[in-house]
Amino acid sequence: MSPTVSRTARRIGLALLMLLVALAGLGHWLGTREPADLPAHAAASVPGTAHGADEPGQITRGRYLAALGNCMGCHTAARDPSQPSGRGALYAGGDALVTPYGRFYAPNLTPDREHGLGNWSQDDFWRALRHGKRPDGGLLYPAFPYTSYRHLTRADADALFAYLQSLPAVPRPNIDHELSFPYSLRPLLAYWRALYFRADAPLPSAGDAEASPQWLRGRYLTEGLAHCAECHTARNPLGALRGDAPLGGAMMPGQGWYAPPLTGEPGTGLGNWQEQDIAELLRTGLSQHGFAAGPMAESVRNGFQHASEADAQAITHYLKRLPAGPAPAPSAAPDYGVMAQGRKLYEGLCLQCHQAKGEGLMPAWPALVGNPGVLAKAPDNLIRLVLDGGFAPATPAHPRPHGMPPFGPTLSDADIAAVATYVRNSWGNRASPVTLPEVRRVRDSLR
Repeated sequence: MSPTVSRTARRIGLALLMLLVALAGLGHWLGTREPADLPAHAAASVPGTAHGADEPGQITRGRYLAALGNCMGCHTAARDPSQPSGRGALYAGGDALVTPYGRFYAPNLTPDREHGLGNWSQDDFWRALRHGKRPDGGLLYPAFPYTSYRHLTRADADALFAYLQSLPAVPRPNIDHELSFPYSLRPLLAYWRALYFRADAPLPSAGDAEASPQWLRGRYLTEGLAHCAECHTARNPLGALRGDAPLGGAMMPGQGWYAPPLTGEPGTGLGNWQEQDIAELLRTGLSQHGFAAGPMAESVRNGFQHASEADAQAITHYLKRLPAGPAPAPSAAPDYGVMAQGRKLYEGLCLQCHQAKGEGLMPAWPALVGNPGVLAKAPDNLIRLVLDGGFAPATPAHPRPHGMPPFGPTLSDADIAAVATYVRNSWGNRASPVTLPEVRRVRDSLR
């Protein structure tokens, strides 16, 4: 190689190296910068900010907001043998959140100075919610849904903090996340944030809908405090919420549940629901279209049942004005023999509760006709309920809800595929047949 060519190659290599360093620096800056915060008057632009059934004080408001956001769902352990009740102390840290990237553990939110928020200020808490940062500037993993909480107002953040500071301090140590490589390298979050996070990102626009005070309140609760998109919007391979189908339904990675569309598709979404049906499901866990199961049952039990009537109606008003997603592709016709087997099983095991034409018997047993849980693109929820059974959440309206018995111990995979296919394709229902591999996958995940 001639000296001239060698010098040229070195110059090109150096230029590329400098470009990579510049891009890395730009990505780090974009992922760690903090745009200007909301102006002081911004809370006034969200009708009904921080209100519940009453508003006597900031702590009461904060308790209501914490319930509506289901903070307990992540930050309170379901079981803790060290506690007299056998359950985790309130907000003292939660169980593992299983994801494709590893296990995340929600931290202690009590005012304990060593393990909790005892040394945090209001500004520290606001920074975590809005910017996804710790008091020392370290970046938080978006398993903590600051991608939604960034929309909270400062008034609501301060009320939440006041409530958490009023709790008894619990000296429960936090558990380190257990993440696979390279997700365990926290500094790489800066580049994820550069691609997918803006603290000042706007809320969805009204489009053709009328931006009434009720619609604005519903948007604020749905997109912010209740963080519905975190479950009901699909994610890309790096875990960021996809922007092409907001609230369009998604499998919950690592959880084994399918969060159905909250958009206006008939059958699989909320197209056939009235506003009152949605509000009823949120506040009681039951509606004529089905019942809340899995993570949604937890959200109702811990959170939505405590929503004021005005806030429940605001959420439903907003959801009913979301556009419908694309119509599902036509599904293959089910096999005649499978349908015959499924009908026999249904008549012997299911008919007494769900009735001859799948119409159900409310409030005890929901209808299967037009039930989004039955018609869902992914049949995982239906398979799981047949295998494991389940209950709607206990609420004041239904303190002792009827349950679904588990059939996993007595039915084969072929039986479950047949009866699930039958209910998905009878009485006017039309959805893809359930296959043996799908049943096996769900059964294996429950072991």
